[in-house]
Amino acid sequence: MRLDKMLADTGRCTRKEAGKAVLSGNVKVNGLEVKDRSYNVDPEKDDVMFCGERIVYRRFTYIMLNKPQGVVSATNDPMERTVLDLLPSELKRQGLFPCGRLDKNTEGLLILTNNGPLSHFLLSPKFHVQKRYYFTVERPLSLSDIQKLESGVDIGGYVTMPSKVDMISEQEGYITISEGKYHQIKLMLAALLNRVTFLKRVSFGPIILDQGLECGEYRHLTKDEVSALNECVLK
Repeated sequence: MRLDKMLADTGRCTRKEAGKAVLSGNVKVNGLEVKDRSYNVDPEKDDVMFCGERIVYRRFTYIMLNKPQGVVSATNDPMERTVLDLLPSELKRQGLFPCGRLDKNTEGLLILTNNGPLSHFLLSPKFHVQKRYYFTVERPLSLSDIQKLESGVDIGGYVTMPSKVDMISEQEGYITISEGKYHQIKLMLAALLNRVTFLKRVSFGPIILDQGLECGEYRHLTKDEVSALNECVLK
């Protein structure tokens, strides 16, 4: 891979800026100063320093974000603050996008990546990747209500697939679904003449929200977490 392309792909700079840094002697490969922007590097093996900082190359980037309320799950929006606005500029330049969406006022786990094929798989209805949410509701849920949620309810001409409900109290619990219709959980509860008062996604497939992340904070997925996502494709 060309040195300038490798640097630009990390999001640290544009390709033009990478070329200028190389010509200025601010880039080293395996301890040696390189002034040829087309110099061939192996990003998986070579030690590359950019302006005194060691560069970690990732073919794809995977970010776990604890999405706060009031932020939209989009790459850009002329009126609203987006989840990408919570990230630093070097990550924004890597072409990240949300893997699925959370409503503006729903909190919790959101995965951002630039791996289009994997994202397509994780969101495909035919693969039934499970999503688990913590919720609170306005009125107590009866046993009959829970049974209806678990067997499927009509949310306006569409009957939802079976879900799993684990109650903590009469007005709070967890619900696990394997599809992602727009406002689905809110519509499911509305079909029972109830209203969701709080909603937070706590897991997406094999990925569990890191309890150490405050709302608005993010981190890279670990190697084990990335492997777990890729294993979903192989099943």
